[in-house]
Amino acid sequence: QLQLVESGGDLVQPGGSLTLSCVMTGDAIDLWAIGWFRQAPGKEPEGISEIASSGLSTRYADSVQGRFIVSRDVAKNTAYLQMNNLKPEDTAVYSCAAGTSWSLLKDQYDHFGQGTQVTVSS
Repeated sequence: QLQLVESGGDLVQPGGSLTLSCVMTGDAIDLWAIGWFRQAPGKEPEGISEIASSGLSTRYADSVQGRFIVSRDVAKNTAYLQMNNLKPEDTAVYSCAAGTSWSLLKDQYDHFGQGTQVTVSS
C-alpha cells in the first residue's frame, strides 16, 4: 500500500528557508508524479509545485515561482520541497501527493500525505 509521509515543517522567520521531505513507501517514487499542495486556514488548497515521474520536468505556481525548488532522490524514494525567502503568507499545512497526471489540481492525485505545518512569523 502506497503511503506518503511529510516532514520538515517548522516555525521560521520571514526571509528564512525550510526544506520539506516526502518519503514514499509501498511503491517506487519514479513511477509517480509528485505534487506539493498547501492549505492555509480558511482558504482553498493550492497546488504549488510538481515534479514529473521522469524527474525531468517541474513547475510552480506563480506564488512560489523563483523561491521554491522541487526535487527528488530516487535512491531514497523521497521528494523534497526547498522553500527560500519565506513570507508570512506562506504559512500553511503542506502536503505531498502522488498521481499519474501532469496537474496542479488536487483532484488529479491519488495518494496524499498527512501534511506538515509551516509557520512563517517573526
